[in-house]
Order: sequence, then structure tokens, then C-alpha cells
Amino acid sequence: MECLFVSKEGRHTPVSLPDGKSILLGRGTNTKIIDRKCARQQVELIADYGSKTVMVKRLGVNPTWVSGTELQVGESVRLADGGVVLMVNERYPYSVMFGGSGGGGGGGGGQKTASSHSASKPGGRSESPRKTIKDFFPSKAPKRSSDDPKSGDAKRTRVEESLDGNEERSERDSGGEEEEQEDEEEVAEKLRSLHEIAQGSKVTATMTAATASSSSSSSSSSNAVALPGGRADSALGSPSACTRDRWEKEGNLLLFTAKGVRASAKVAGFDIDSTIITTKSGRVFATGPDDWKILYPEVPKKLKHLLEDGYKVVFFTNQMGIARGKLRADEFQAKVESIIVTLGLPVQVFVASGPGLIRKPMLGMWHHLIQKANDGIEVDIGKSLYVGDAAGRPANWAPGKKKKDFSCSDRLFALNVGLPFHTPEEIFLGWKTAPYSLPDFDPRMVSPSSPLFLPATATLCHEEPEVVVAVGFPAAGKSTFFKEHMVSKGYSYVNRDTLGNWQKCVAACEEALRGGHGVVVDNTNLEVDARKRYVDCARKAGVPCRCFLFTTTFEHAMHNNRFREAVGKEHVPVNVMVMNASRNKYVPPTADEGFSEIVRINFVPNFTDPELGALYRQFSEG
Repeated sequence: MECLFVSKEGRHTPVSLPDGKSILLGRGTNTKIIDRKCARQQVELIADYGSKTVMVKRLGVNPTWVSGTELQVGESVRLADGGVVLMVNERYPYSVMFGGSGGGGGGGGGQKTASSHSASKPGGRSESPRKTIKDFFPSKAPKRSSDDPKSGDAKRTRVEESLDGNEERSERDSGGEEEEQEDEEEVAEKLRSLHEIAQGSKVTATMTAATASSSSSSSSSSNAVALPGGRADSALGSPSACTRDRWEKEGNLLLFTAKGVRASAKVAGFDIDSTIITTKSGRVFATGPDDWKILYPEVPKKLKHLLEDGYKVVFFTNQMGIARGKLRADEFQAKVESIIVTLGLPVQVFVASGPGLIRKPMLGMWHHLIQKANDGIEVDIGKSLYVGDAAGRPANWAPGKKKKDFSCSDRLFALNVGLPFHTPEEIFLGWKTAPYSLPDFDPRMVSPSSPLFLPATATLCHEEPEVVVAVGFPAAGKSTFFKEHMVSKGYSYVNRDTLGNWQKCVAACEEALRGGHGVVVDNTNLEVDARKRYVDCARKAGVPCRCFLFTTTFEHAMHNNRFREAVGKEHVPVNVMVMNASRNKYVPPTADEGFSEIVRINFVPNFTDPELGALYRQFSEG
């Protein structure tokens, strides 16, 4: 017995479905479907020869219909012999055909169904004459004369139409064995052509057209920002281009390289959302995977011009929604591919699908590009550039632009790399540079030579027992400071994260004092009431109580927290909501609370690893 999945439009040869084996079908060379609405793995098919049914499961984002019923994503249904599947959006009909006891009988049934566009009864299939592969393709059209200027265009048009399944069938000529062999060879050649086109020859054709229209593209971009580097230098680019579209995954990093992408020493980097595309709905966030359109008509022209000038065009995008479960990775991957097809240009795309060093403005994606994804060619920073909409622009930065930028992460990404930065309006429309502001905290300004504490006359450790109460935001450097400078000198260490609640902290403080030890209380202690517990504890024991005020600002503490998370330090990262709540609680300490002294402790970075030090001095969020 054999089971075939047969195109009712005769798009290609029937697909064999072995008994019990999972077969994934969708857009690709085996179906000749090039519709981007159809996922590469749109459906899963599992044939059951015993019951003569096929389990059909929808995998793609867009709808698949089975026997008139729409499947939901992940939903499965059994399809009986002769049943019909509409692959995507009620298009591309297929029927399931069981028949034969061995190799040849089922094939004849499949051919018959494909040519008649109807599901025949199983009993009559074996009587159908066996057909060849050419019966699924139109016969030879009359040859044009060699001097017909349209012959080449017509040939390409026929191939493209056959991909869409819209080419009309013409009557087949009869002939002897010699003509039959010629027909078979032509069909085989057409199959090779179809395969080549389905693999992405459209990109190659677009690039050829781009080269031919160089002067017009240059003219259309004359009002935009002047780019560094001038015209292409053959020494800058890679001699080879990517031969096929491909996705790669490394941790939270997704990387798409389109066919035709070439490595280069000149990189033109772009954000995607609100830089290359915007929503069709007009909303800030897309309502679905299809809610997008190209931001400006000038976008494809400018990108084409950059490619002609020897740049490698690369998109860098943060998509935290994937890690948070709000966005499916395969949906976004399909969206990326659709954007590239719409642009018709070879582009490489980096997707940060989660937190960590890969997320802009940190440089994980950039480092992956220069270390693993540029064919070993060193990138010339001075001849490269970066474009993004998260530029730190205020409200009303331009007429009609009432909202301020949601962040400054794109500008900071370029600043971390050292790239010249432009906004989409500057690069695509030729607008003047808009006003902007950088974050209040600049990690480059944190000096390793700052005094560790003030006043300079203060003494960190006392010989007599005392209580030292820390006051500072989470990630202000309290634990590291105390363990390095005081616990190592004999002070007892009290910490709520370790003990669980403030009552246990007070009890531990009292016990240490009874043993004649000094105590450091490593909690945030941002409120007066929290600090009073330890002031009272010291007063009860008859020892002084000092306050160590960690001067790390809230923005600086946020940077420290993100740095810890990115590099996997031993500290557990603090939730952003907790961080924000700490800012609202903070009341500056005063001597009136009962402190014998208030010592200001500065955050002084000290990295034995120079790479970590360099990473710390990068902007981590905008």
C-alpha cells in the first residue's frame, strides 16, 4: 500500500507518506509554494495505513483548513482517504490518496487525482494508465525565433508562473520515442530551474537589477546623510556570498543570513521596529505577525545604495517578548523572512530573544558578528554606521512627533561600539539631527581612583564592639564592601537575604554583641523605622551605632544590577519592580536618628579581569 499527498493544482509530484512516519510540509522546493504566508513547516502529516487515514497537525502561524474546518495552531485532525487539505489561507488544495499493494499502484492514483482535480474511488485507481513526471507540468510551448527579443523574458515568466501554480495547461504534442525523450529532458531542466528559483534566485535577480540602476539609486539618496567610506573597495568585501537562506541559534541569539549576503569591512547596522518597518495598524506594538509595513518608501532604495557601496547590511533587534513567552520564536522568524523578501535584498539579521550580553545596548550581537559571522573580515568602525529610533529624543523633537523616544538604547549601542549614529529620519529622509539626551548615569565616568570613603578622617574598622548599619539601594556594592573590608577584619555579618526576616537579623545582632564582636548589618535599610531597630539594639548593648551610607545613585545601582545579570555574578539579580520600590522608600539618614557617625561609601570598581572592566564601562540600558 502507498499513501500520497497530492496537489490538486498539479504543482509538483505527489509526496509519499510512509506508514507512521512524521512528514513536515510547507513552503519550499518539495511543494513549490513560495507564498510567505505559508511556513516552511506549515503542517505535520502522519499516515496510518491500517485505518487509511492521515493525521494532519497545523504548525504554521496562518490558518490551515482540513475538510472545510480551520485548524488552530497545534491542533490535529484525522483525514480520511480522499479528504482535502487547504495548506494555508484556503489556498493550495491537497488530497490524501491511499492505494495499491506495493510501489506502483498508488502512484498512478495520485497522478489521476492531480490531473482531474477530484478524489477518485480507491477501486478504480489501478486501472489508470501510469503517467510520467511531465504530466504534472505544461507541455512545450512553441519556440520563439532566435531574433525575438521577448524570448528570454517569456521563458522566465513561464517559470515564475509555474511556481505560483497559475500557468495555463496547453495541449501536449504527440510524437515518437525521440520527442518523448526530449520532453522528459525539458521537464528535468524545468525542475532544476524551479528548484533554483525556490531557493532564492529572486535575491540574485534583485541584486543584478540594483547594479544596473546604481546611478538612479544614488540620485534618489542624495538628500540623505553622507556616509563614511565612499565607494566600494574590492579589498573590503568577501569574494563569496551566502548560498542559501539559513537560521542559526546560539543561546538566546537567533541569526538569519539571507542568500546573497557578503562579508565586508564596512557594516551598515539598523534596528528593525520603527526603523525599517512600522505597524500597519498604527499602534505602538504590532497586533500580530502580519501587522507591519516598510517605514518609508526610501528604505529599500537606501539599503540598496549601501549594498552597492560595498556595505554589509545587518539588522540588530531586541525581542525580549520571546523569552517572556509573549512572542513565538517561529512567528518572529517568519516575520523576519517576510521583511527580507519584501525588501528584496540580502540582509543579515541578529535577534536578541532574551536578556544578557546579547541585548542592546550591550555588545553581544556585535561581538558575534565580528567574531563568527563576517567570514573573518575585520570590521572598520570608522567606515561603518548604525541607525535606530531609540535615540533619546525628547517629546516634540520634530513637528508631528509628540512622543519622546521610548529609550536611548540604539544610540547607546552605537556609542558602546564606537559607530557613527543616525536616526531613521536622518538616514532615509535627510532630516537634520534632532536634540537628544543621554542617561543620567554614564558608566564611563566611574573612576577607579575615587576615594573609597568620606570623610577621609574616618576609620573603617574599630577595635571596640559596635553596630554598623548599611543604607543603600540594592546592587549598590554593600555586600562586596563589607566582606572585603570588615568581615575579613572580624566583624559579624548580618544579612536579611540569608536569615530571612528582620527579627532574625536583630537577634543575630544582639548575639554578636553579647560575644563582644562588632556587627555589620548588610540590608538596604532605606527607611527610618528599619534603621531604628539596630540603633536601639546598639543602645541596649551600650555600644555606638554608625551609618555607612552607600552613595551609589539609583541609576548607578540599576546599571550594577544589569551588569550582574549579564555576566552571571554570584548575586541574584533584583527584579525591576523591587528596584523601583526601593527608590520610593528611600529616606536619607541623619545623625538625629542616633548615629554616632555617618560615613559615605563610594562605589570604586576594581576588576582584575580587564574584559570585565571594559564591559562594566559600557552602557547597559537606555
